[in-house]
Amino acid sequence: MSAQLSDYRLDGIYVQRQSGFFMQRVKLPAGVVSAGQARAIAAVAAHFGQGTIHLTTRGSMEIHWLKEDDLAQVKRELAKAGLTSRGACGGAVRGITCGSQGVQGFPVLESLARRLHRHFTGNPRFERLPKKFKIGLEADSASGRHLIQDVGLVMAKNEGGQSCYDIWIAGGLGREPRPGFLLFKQVTEERIIPIIEAILTVYAAHAPPPKRLKFLASEFGEAKLRQLIETEDCFGDKIPPVSGLTDNLITEADGRQRLELPVFAGRLTAEQLTTIAAAADTYADGVLMVTSDQDIAMLLLAGVDAVVQRNTLQLLTGLASYGFTNGLRVCPGSHECRMGLTATIDLAHELVAQIGAQGRKLSWAVSGCSNSCTQPQLADVGIMTARQSADEDGQKTARFDVYRRIDTGLGQKVHIGLTKTELIEALQSIE
Repeated sequence: MSAQLSDYRLDGIYVQRQSGFFMQRVKLPAGVVSAGQARAIAAVAAHFGQGTIHLTTRGSMEIHWLKEDDLAQVKRELAKAGLTSRGACGGAVRGITCGSQGVQGFPVLESLARRLHRHFTGNPRFERLPKKFKIGLEADSASGRHLIQDVGLVMAKNEGGQSCYDIWIAGGLGREPRPGFLLFKQVTEERIIPIIEAILTVYAAHAPPPKRLKFLASEFGEAKLRQLIETEDCFGDKIPPVSGLTDNLITEADGRQRLELPVFAGRLTAEQLTTIAAAADTYADGVLMVTSDQDIAMLLLAGVDAVVQRNTLQLLTGLASYGFTNGLRVCPGSHECRMGLTATIDLAHELVAQIGAQGRKLSWAVSGCSNSCTQPQLADVGIMTARQSADEDGQKTARFDVYRRIDTGLGQKVHIGLTKTELIEALQSIE
């Protein structure tokens, strides 16, 4: 007998749009994955799926076109490589994200991400939540990603081996975007997990399914939500700081070059990922990163030239630069996702063909539905498929909202309900 869909979700599995097929999401703390693990994901995709991998804006990898009878073996194959998908979907603590992979001090962020990943993944106290619960770490607040998390940790200080973080909570996108608010300033790492546990306990106790934490911020107000968190028994706890060797895979750059390989719409074949993993073994300490723009990055060994290696990898893999210098994020849309209202990858190809040179210097995001998986409110230009409506012939066509971000907050709508023709016309003149 098949497991309930809710149980599948807790194992990081969603039903695909196509009948009889499933998507498996793999958690990668801070988006970091070893070359060996990347090869294992590629092997699973090739053997059990159709040989394709999707890179997400939250630093995960997704394998599509899996059959239900193979899901248990897929889980075992991933586990052999030390990978887990538990909580990657459904009402649980999702993958711990970090969009600051290229900054000095990233190893500290990665280490904390792995600690949080170990603590909350598969912890039954924090599963079957009202809805997903997202945690993200950032080196600073410039990107605004801390504003869209249930818990956003922004490094405030890192001196003498002691790191402190500002804690932002109750952010989220979707149909009703709400930026997170600052809960506490300069919290030491030993206090981070107890505070998150208190937040989760309040969330589980007071939020009705399928509401996010932002619902409680709106329902109770920030002051009452803060009070509820502070009165939880675990709130005042301290967990001893980590001692011994650190477990980050990425080391400090120390003058070494970072290679970013553009991956259009985050789409890789198993063969391409295997080729990239081999290059990482040779030139980058055997470690890869999935970026927040759905690209692949690696920190090269001393003396290895990033331009030469990128050109070589593009030649070997067939991955070409698509000319959007600050990123073009694209979700699977109606190609595979049940929620998708439009063929996002086709739309992205049209954007590449139509947008001028100045517009290509901006960051872009295309979302196939209001769930906003590509974070359109955090791009210079964000496109959200808001709804479908019937045309004169009774055929359903997509309608698009456009967001522009001009400061450190969330982007604001500048166009509402455009047809695709109107959308392309409106975007051609963007600078």
